[in-house]
Amino acid sequence: MTDLRPLIEHPDLPALLDDIRQRADDFEAQRHLDQDIIERFKDLGVYRAFVPKRFGGDERSPTDFLRLIEAIAMADGSAAWVASFGMNPFYLGGLPLETIDKLWADTPDVVFAAAIFPVAPAKVVDDHYVMSGRWKFASGCMGASLIGVGIKPDTDGSLPRIAVMPADQVTIDETWDMIGMRATGSHDVVVNDVNVPSEWTLIRGGKLNLTEPLFNYPSLSLAAQVLAVTTLGMAREALQIITAEAAGRKSVTGAPNIGEREYVQIAIGKAEAQMHASKAFFYEATDDAWATIVEGGTPSDEQINQLRLSTSHLTHTCADVVKTVYKLMGMTSAENSHAMTRIYRDASLVGQHAFMGEVTFRNAGAMAFGHEPYPGYL
Repeated sequence: MTDLRPLIEHPDLPALLDDIRQRADDFEAQRHLDQDIIERFKDLGVYRAFVPKRFGGDERSPTDFLRLIEAIAMADGSAAWVASFGMNPFYLGGLPLETIDKLWADTPDVVFAAAIFPVAPAKVVDDHYVMSGRWKFASGCMGASLIGVGIKPDTDGSLPRIAVMPADQVTIDETWDMIGMRATGSHDVVVNDVNVPSEWTLIRGGKLNLTEPLFNYPSLSLAAQVLAVTTLGMAREALQIITAEAAGRKSVTGAPNIGEREYVQIAIGKAEAQMHASKAFFYEATDDAWATIVEGGTPSDEQINQLRLSTSHLTHTCADVVKTVYKLMGMTSAENSHAMTRIYRDASLVGQHAFMGEVTFRNAGAMAFGHEPYPGYL
């Protein structure tokens, strides 16, 4: 019988996090997680968290899943980023029901990666899409069993279609070479004349064919949340690192220990407050939307706005907390062998994602004045 205690209370989680923390530098160097970590994510319930119970899944709440990703990010941001795609039923649920029956027929622990952009035109032959092209940023593709790629819509301004295919029909070109989140393996994927039956395609951001209340949760908001919450885990880890290391650090000049310096104490006090405030806003917005769904309703535009705003606020606030710690630790944190160097790079990258860009704040501000946000926000 499935153990439905909160995911962060899973008995295997502490050992997994310890292992990830110890191997994080190796993962970063090779630019992907080892397959045994993906398998342990499966055992933990990462990939069945949002799968309906009728298919053998757990139907977890958004907060339950987000807190797990937050915890994994304390061990390694990249590992959490890869695990975050356990929200894939919010994509794959757009497949026809007959296909969904096949999708989870053997196991609910399906690992899916998608590279949607740049969308590419596809030939339509009989009832198939013939796919060829190159797509970027397929996070987690090295451990995925299914990969989706974006099809250019027939009409400008329409939502793109995603073609889903077995990973062995895709060539992974290991191009991912960014300043941070290097172990996510967000490489290019290349497809040459692969026939994808129309029933294995879906509209990205379109209506889902799963009827469980869970899938009334705004899917694009969740897609942003699962990525943003990695910065919260990294900020928590950064604050733990500076306080843990302070006791053992002596200044070569004879100045007070870093933890005894008033400017450091003030900065860390402010950072703690900023992190916890952004965390409270983030989970409050999440729980508010979820309560509406549990009561049989659908989140309002304003609730979705709060989800998006709190998500971007969390990302940038927690990245600033990491930056504060990094600067306070001086040359020690600049060593490539020090965990703070990787955390600083990883946290900096999250804010570059389009989901958490400055346009989010513009959209929220526009709604405050009664104006419409840009398409794709709500």
